[in-house]
Amino acid sequence: MALIYLSLGSNVEAQRNIEAAMYALADTFGELIISSVYESEAVGFDGDSFYNLVVGIHSDLGVGELSKILKTIEDRQGRDRSAPKFGARSLDIDILTVDDRVGVIDGISIPRDEILKNAFVLQPLAEIAPTTVHPQNGLAYQQLWQEFDKAKQNLFPIEFIWRGKNITRVT
Repeated sequence: MALIYLSLGSNVEAQRNIEAAMYALADTFGELIISSVYESEAVGFDGDSFYNLVVGIHSDLGVGELSKILKTIEDRQGRDRSAPKFGARSLDIDILTVDDRVGVIDGISIPRDEILKNAFVLQPLAEIAPTTVHPQNGLAYQQLWQEFDKAKQNLFPIEFIWRGKNITRVT
């Protein structure tokens, strides 16, 4: 089974939509590896702040099959696919990595380039996979986060209760 990291984000009823996505992922894939939840400013447009986290799952599904399942989960949470690319989102789930695979797989670029561009992806990924190396540049996510220009994007860890427990570890 492949270890797959997913990025989850929402700025529309974020608590409810992220929680529902996590339940759907756990119901579908079993135990989740879960980062802290971070609040971040909208990137690319003026809008409400997002809640973001990274979740690790294990699956033997192909990337295309996995993408269909993730889109179904997004749709159940009211994802408006006609909305502008940079705009409010009820739920966004992106495939970041699939083991150490590289390339365009079933029309999806792996690893996702947002890992190296956005703090709201890199910090939670570095939190749950600090020694895992980026499959293209060979640097550990923890090292990439240490070298990241943190002045570009502000992140704030937030208390997030899931299954009766605060999953945010960073204070």
